[in-house]
Amino acid sequence: MVSFRRKKNNAAATTPAEPVKEAPESPTPAPKPPPSKPPTLDDIPDLLKTMMEETGEKSAAATKRIYELCDVGHKQNRIPMVCSGKWDVLTPLAHCLSQESGDGRHLACLALNNLSIPTENKRVMALGPASSDVIGGLCRVIQEDKQESYLCCICLMNLSFLEASITTILKHSPVDEGSAPIPPLENANSLLRVLEKLLASAPSTAKNGSGKSEGVRWACGLIKNLAKSEENAALIGKTDIPKCVVENIKTTTAPPSRWTSNSLEDFSLFVILNLAQWSGSRDALISAGAVEAIKPIMAEGDLQGLKATMACAFMGADWADFPDNGSPAAKSITELMTNIIEKKGKDGQYAYGVFKLYTATKAFRDLALAARKADSGEGESNTKVLAVPSAVSLCLQVVSDLVLTAVDDAEGGSKYVPDASSAEYAVTAFEACIPTILLGSEPARKSLATEKACSEIESLLNTYAEINGTSEAAKASAKNVASKVKRAQGSARPVLEISHDLWVQYRKREGQPLDQFLAAEKGVEVDESGPLDFLPCVSSNGSSSCVIC
Repeated sequence: MVSFRRKKNNAAATTPAEPVKEAPESPTPAPKPPPSKPPTLDDIPDLLKTMMEETGEKSAAATKRIYELCDVGHKQNRIPMVCSGKWDVLTPLAHCLSQESGDGRHLACLALNNLSIPTENKRVMALGPASSDVIGGLCRVIQEDKQESYLCCICLMNLSFLEASITTILKHSPVDEGSAPIPPLENANSLLRVLEKLLASAPSTAKNGSGKSEGVRWACGLIKNLAKSEENAALIGKTDIPKCVVENIKTTTAPPSRWTSNSLEDFSLFVILNLAQWSGSRDALISAGAVEAIKPIMAEGDLQGLKATMACAFMGADWADFPDNGSPAAKSITELMTNIIEKKGKDGQYAYGVFKLYTATKAFRDLALAARKADSGEGESNTKVLAVPSAVSLCLQVVSDLVLTAVDDAEGGSKYVPDASSAEYAVTAFEACIPTILLGSEPARKSLATEKACSEIESLLNTYAEINGTSEAAKASAKNVASKVKRAQGSARPVLEISHDLWVQYRKREGQPLDQFLAAEKGVEVDESGPLDFLPCVSSNGSSSCVIC
């Protein structure tokens, strides 16, 4: 067995000791703390308590653990954390947004962003008991121009994808406890005014990727969603926001073909499109020079061109402003209507759900009105590029699908149930395109197919005019078209015939009743005591000596 001993220092033993200063003892390195275990859902109560009761590093550490529970590697926890009812994680996270410590505030923003992604969570966060704390906390960070402002805008944008929440979000207008409510337009602390200030104060030369430019970019993304509501658009139209988004388009140096999804330009053009379709905000855009700013973009054959085309149609651009006599505009909007009805998007441009049917049908209607207005009265109508059979049959389809859902005794249906506004726009577009739709054949000829088409379309429009919810203007348009179609039965109308045939084919595919809009002529029931009394064998009191076999 081998042992080791420290060797004695003989010199130290024989030499007289001299007073020496003892060298300071080198500190013993502290043992490394054991690696912390990953947090679990069971840790949430203690973490929330720490977040609410502690400050500084302790609170930030607990907030970090909450964030780790819902990060990209733990997506499965996001819905239980918000919707299970076991914990209130939202109030403590909103509380952390007010911390002066950047770490705690930043981590709270990250956690709220992750939790705002699932659809199930959006309703709880935007409309639930903690919604005021969440929206208020996010709004304050934006107002104070903290470096996390852009994260707060992203979180609010995530919540605003729930359309039921967008009015509540934009109307956030905080006041001191016990004070009377203040309308958003009159409250400098409201989200509406905070977003307006953020856009208006942005430097025109903000560096891409900087905190300021990112805040403006995602604020425009949030406004894009909020502007889908007519009520919200009316509020936004009374601020400088329309002017700011138009200025974003005017000052950009990137060509539209280079605009990426979710870029500042992409969001700004979306805001213009959504505001342009509502009367309460349209004038503000026109006053800001929106039509002139986006007219050149219509020549782009992609998503940006489609958005600019629809926005120009909404803002009453002249027919001459649309490139190539309106043909590309007509094709792209008709394609959009078709894709929405068939519940699909367009590869590389837009997904299903990005555009609403009422937006597409209204753009088609306004384009048709612009074309009709530009008609000189001589030669072919400008509506010829719009009134192609596929587009006309789409209008009939939208109207008939709404009628089938409204009529109690109707059978069948469609996979896409249109709204009342879409049907109204379809009827008024049909009315504007009448010169082309009812164009006769050359040479003139009789046609049973035209007679059937006229009869069925007349019946459809008259039925539509009588259902509940149809506006007076839509009723007048429907009856006007019905009367013109009825008078057109005398000779062949090729466009009408083909459009009707496509409409019938659609109804066959959907399993809808093909006799729903056929003119019903009731027969006369007879028996031996009824209309047969002209026979000599029938007496005036109905008795008969004849035998009916």
